[in-house]
Amino acid sequence: MEKEKKCCCNCGEKDDRIEQVKETIESNKETKGALIPVLHKIQHLYGFLPEDVLHLVSEGLDVPMTEIYGVATFYHFFSLEPKGEHIIRVCLGTACYVKGSQLLIDKLSQILGIEVGNTTEDRKFTLEATRCIGACGLAPAMMIGEKVYGRLTPDDIPNILEEYK
Repeated sequence: MEKEKKCCCNCGEKDDRIEQVKETIESNKETKGALIPVLHKIQHLYGFLPEDVLHLVSEGLDVPMTEIYGVATFYHFFSLEPKGEHIIRVCLGTACYVKGSQLLIDKLSQILGIEVGNTTEDRKFTLEATRCIGACGLAPAMMIGEKVYGRLTPDDIPNILEEYK
């Protein structure tokens, strides 16, 4: 008898994500170019692409793991590592960089105790540098989730992070 999997957050709820992945694989099995939509679903469900789930995709879609990893590492949207609950994206486009976005990254790194590309131990925050967020008029700017913060100084960072704790 197969043991029922519990949710990863130890809340006691049943974790049905793997069943959703299997259903997505099955419904896309005959579709040309199904890999990306299936990976999007997995990314949505887990917040990243777990290796054991990618093996299911490989078997279910008859796609080699090398191809799956090639797609997963090519597209910025996909992550092979767990990300934080809140993803902080600091713009390093020309306008933002010239106006001090590197100082924002330095302050965030100092406060969070992580470097760009990493996630805090409690998985609360992931810090990313990005090329442009389309807010040049607000330079220097950053995003947390979908919320844009502009005309920032390093002194603004502690109060902004406080909103998410």
